[in-house]
Amino acid sequence: MLLPTLDLVARGTVVVALVYASIVALTHWAVRQRKIGPFGLWPRLVRRASDPILLPLERRVMRAGGSPQDAPLWLLGIVIAGGLLLLSLMSWVVGMSGSLAAVAYSGPRGWVRLLVSAGFSLVMLAIFIRVIASWFGIGPYRTWMRPVVLLTDWIIEPVRRILPPMGMIDFSPMVAWLILWVLRGFVLGLLG
Repeated sequence: MLLPTLDLVARGTVVVALVYASIVALTHWAVRQRKIGPFGLWPRLVRRASDPILLPLERRVMRAGGSPQDAPLWLLGIVIAGGLLLLSLMSWVVGMSGSLAAVAYSGPRGWVRLLVSAGFSLVMLAIFIRVIASWFGIGPYRTWMRPVVLLTDWIIEPVRRILPPMGMIDFSPMVAWLILWVLRGFVLGLLG
């Protein structure tokens, strides 16, 4: 009963944050485009409500070499990405609690099936993290990336030898992920 309530609270929080960030971004855009005046009641109200969040974000954007006028768009992007992450996490927690409840009554075969599925999911998640990290230029020798590389090298490297990178695009992580996905379905089918 607690998890569905937490899931509902998380969804509500994400919707409220998305509406807030959208209002802030649209108001800032309208002021920049001169659709509304910057000293009107609505822009001042929005700026007063958004300053505690936007001012630190503007400073970070400026330190990174960006324009402080882009801070509302960054806020919207952060809310969207963070909301998706939070909802995915909540969905995983609710699903995992349901799986654990079902496994508790299924015996040893259910536990083996759950552990095998969790192992495949862990490696697939590590591949996903490795790909996203490569987009941001995060090298495999960073301390926190070493476990991710260790979890994924055993499948990505053989695929990379067969399917070398094509220009700037390396399809080997995607092919490795697809292999794991098919293999997980096959193994779980055998255990089912």
